[in-house]
Amino acid sequence: MIDGATMWMGVAGVGGFLFGLLFFRIVWSISLKRKILNVELEARKTANQAEIEASRITEKAMVEIRVAEERIRTNEQRLSEKESCLNTTKAELDTRLNALKSRESEFIEAKSALDAERSSLKDKLVAVSSMSPEEVHSELLSQVEREAAEELAHLKHELAEKSEIQLQDEARHLLLSAMQRITTTPSTQTTATIVDLPSEDMKGRIIGREGRNIRSFEAVTGTTLMIDETPDSVLISAFDPVKREIAKLALEELLKDGRIHPSTIEASVEKARTQVQLNVKSLGEQALHRLKLGSAHPEIVELLGRLHFRLSLNQNSLEHSLEVAFIASMLASELGLDPVIAKRAALFHDLGKAIDHEFEGSHAAAAARILERYNEDPRVVNAVAASHDEIPASSPYAPLVVIADRISAMRPGARSDSLDSYVQRVKALESLAAGFDGVKEAFALQAGREIRVIVEPDRISDQEARELARSISREIENTLNYPSSIKITVIREKRFSEVAK
Repeated sequence: MIDGATMWMGVAGVGGFLFGLLFFRIVWSISLKRKILNVELEARKTANQAEIEASRITEKAMVEIRVAEERIRTNEQRLSEKESCLNTTKAELDTRLNALKSRESEFIEAKSALDAERSSLKDKLVAVSSMSPEEVHSELLSQVEREAAEELAHLKHELAEKSEIQLQDEARHLLLSAMQRITTTPSTQTTATIVDLPSEDMKGRIIGREGRNIRSFEAVTGTTLMIDETPDSVLISAFDPVKREIAKLALEELLKDGRIHPSTIEASVEKARTQVQLNVKSLGEQALHRLKLGSAHPEIVELLGRLHFRLSLNQNSLEHSLEVAFIASMLASELGLDPVIAKRAALFHDLGKAIDHEFEGSHAAAAARILERYNEDPRVVNAVAASHDEIPASSPYAPLVVIADRISAMRPGARSDSLDSYVQRVKALESLAAGFDGVKEAFALQAGREIRVIVEPDRISDQEARELARSISREIENTLNYPSSIKITVIREKRFSEVAK
């Protein structure tokens, strides 16, 4: 039997063997892990190097790609420039080719014309060869006369048309100025005022015993009282609208008071005159204030206020001047000019219409003298004086005022015109034109500012049509009353038609 010591020694030997085996395994495992770790580190290092190398290769490739793209773009640009140059050259060649074709056509036409002229000369020579010298001289003289007559008529028409426009403008300005300031045949719409009476008995009081009241009233006011059978009203007639307004206020005051005799008439007229003067001054100051023009000389302010009582073809002169000033200001601002100068010139351009008739010259010249007297800007003075083409314009403000004035005067609704008078004017215009020999039809257009006349081509030649236009123009000027100007167009047309069956 194996004793216990031997058994324990055996057990100890086996345990040592197992322990050594375990230790060897542990050491081998650690060594293996180290090798694996080293391999992983080496692999990572290799991977990093490979990644760096790949990045370097990629960057190099991108650089090469960019260089290639830049080279391609350069080549494309060169190709585009070459293409553009080729297109330009082609266009020039096409232009030259067209020019050559055009010249070729001209040469062909010229050759045809020369051939026709040669044939015509040949025919003329054949005809002349059978004519006597007297007959040749007579034929040449008649031909020269015909050519000279045609050229003279054409030149006459051009000069007449040009001078006609100038004369119409000048005549229009002179007539309007004279009609506004002095007239012998006044119109009821602009030279008379109706005053309503409370009863018919007041007519007797106004006349007074043996007419002393009416004579006193007319002498103090400078107006004419017209008392007729019209019920409950009297008519105050005077060309001066300010005097007419004073007479109206004075008569209304007398009618309220009821006491009418020479002493009360003088007192009422003086009171009305003071009131009108205050109103005139207030109106002038309001006009300057509306345009934000500051101050002006008192006489200029008074003349501005007087424009309120004057009319030009039913258009209030002060409102017209304000409208012209606003238009001129807007145009000046658009053109880069001084709007203040434009407004002052436009506001004062009709100032002469409020000046009494003792001033010589046109209303534009009279207004310019007054403005110059009170040290207005020279550009304003020149614009006012040149507003009716009486003197040359020295600045762009003069034509600016003319344009604004025509815009205000010619805009729709600026100058009222009744329907009856409009219809009568148009009918009279058409009837006048249709009354000429050879006229087939006549039509008034543009609210009576143009008339188109259709003539019979078999009866009226081109030269006669020109003379007809001039004749119609003279007849309109001599017989009709019309605003602004009328354009006459004579149409001569001959048509030939056939029907194919």
